[in-house]
Amino acid sequence: MNAIAPGVINTPMHLQGVADDPSVTEYLKAMIPMGRVGQPEEIADALLFLASDRSSYITGQVLPVEGGQTVA
Repeated sequence: MNAIAPGVINTPMHLQGVADDPSVTEYLKAMIPMGRVGQPEEIADALLFLASDRSSYITGQVLPVEGGQTVA
């Protein structure tokens, strides 16, 4: 079994959390080495990879999809 560990992703939940203060998104972007918030499609792409035959020898891993936050 594998898992995806998403970072800050541009979803309705994220937007609801920053609706009162859009500067929160700017603060979060400054903490992400790639300099941007992730998109839902990027999580979907990682999921499709893990579900495909191309990942057939990958097991027991957590795949961070977070623009480099854990290496900063």
